[in-house]
Amino acid sequence: MSFSALIDEYDRATTAEPARATVVFSTRGSLTGPTRVELTSRDHAIVVDEPPTLGGEDQGANPVEHALVALASCQAISYRFWAAKLGVELDSVEIEAEGDLDVRGFFGFDDEVRAGYTGVRLRVTPRGPESEQRYRELADAVDAHCPVLDLFRNPTPVARELLAPTAAAA
Repeated sequence: MSFSALIDEYDRATTAEPARATVVFSTRGSLTGPTRVELTSRDHAIVVDEPPTLGGEDQGANPVEHALVALASCQAISYRFWAAKLGVELDSVEIEAEGDLDVRGFFGFDDEVRAGYTGVRLRVTPRGPESEQRYRELADAVDAHCPVLDLFRNPTPVARELLAPTAAAA
């Protein structure tokens, strides 16, 4: 199915029944090593780990790298989607994401230092026959609608529930 057909289908379905517009995504996992975490999202296995400099065994990208992966991939997908919606010809798009993190916040060395990224830079290179102005219009639409960019830019309510601890299996 083309992106245009997908957009039209979702538009019809969610206009007729707005409750169908809400989608729930989830992931589940556990700590399986000093800093290794094994998770699943839908049927996809994901391994997260820290580099040796942060106590890990480097068996996967770390959580803040996964945040950049989420941002970069969401941008790329959003470019494809919005190009179709706006009628912008897009042959390909290259994305680079880079973030600055001061580990003093994570380690609790300085409570004035934020634990997360203090800045993120995105470099986007669209490729295709359109004018620079059309790609700027596309970029503006992507920035206004990219779900992961929205997570980076805006506070999101998070409800954490601490469940009763259970004894480890012997």
